[in-house]
Amino acid sequence: MIEPRAPSPESRASSPEPRAAFIGRALRRGCRKRCPHCGQGAIFSGFAHHLERCSVCGLVYERNPGDTWAFTIIGDRIPVGVLVGVVYFGLFRSHRVLGVIAFAIIGVLFVVSSPNRWGVGIALHYLSRVYWPDPEDPVPPPSVSSATSGK
Repeated sequence: MIEPRAPSPESRASSPEPRAAFIGRALRRGCRKRCPHCGQGAIFSGFAHHLERCSVCGLVYERNPGDTWAFTIIGDRIPVGVLVGVVYFGLFRSHRVLGVIAFAIIGVLFVVSSPNRWGVGIALHYLSRVYWPDPEDPVPPPSVSSATSGK
């Protein structure tokens, strides 16, 4: 099976869609746990197990194991560390009960929003593949329906 190639820089440059709108749409789709390319396929099956590819457009979410690692670290682990530090060294030191309550609330919010943040990491990986294409990368070409839809 021949994999579709990434769109050429010329085809992206001639696209009527502004770059900011394209990036924002891909990130919103990732946050909603949908395929950043078409917005229709699911990224995850279950709570946190991401699928290999989109069932609608065929986008491979993570071409090589560990490709989304940097986006996960930047968007997930660093904010968690900062918030733990702020709660522990700031709020917890001055108001213990309030610090414990804030720590528990932040912990629950981070667990509940994990798939959304991981979806944004997959969308950032997709954007890096679109803007710095590899000729052997199986990124489907942009479709007219996905470029014009507000998904």
